[in-house]
Amino acid sequence: MCATNAGTLSLFAFYVPGKIRVKNKWWRLLGRVLIGVLVLGDLLYLGDWAVLRFRVGRGTAYGVVTVTQFLATPLKGNKIEYDLMGTAQVTCSRSIFPHDEKPACWWVERHKAHWE
Repeated sequence: MCATNAGTLSLFAFYVPGKIRVKNKWWRLLGRVLIGVLVLGDLLYLGDWAVLRFRVGRGTAYGVVTVTQFLATPLKGNKIEYDLMGTAQVTCSRSIFPHDEKPACWWVERHKAHWE
């Protein structure tokens, strides 16, 4: 299976110097793309935080969403009883990401059923 001709398949084909350079270029490119995505994510989060701080100063940073709360009670025989606890007001941040231990309003408005 180990042939010395360049045109035949070899067990040691991955040791060809040209192929190693090509692999390293792809890994380097992948690393740069990953770093770029992380930097853009950090910039987006910092921009979102800055806008929220601006809104806190104006008094428009937080909203209130009415959600329905349920209680899941485990019973015998691996059964679960679901009880409606009623509705509650949840304070949320008007931002892309959760801030100040408050969820984002766009997320709470799409997930109005809260389980305890």
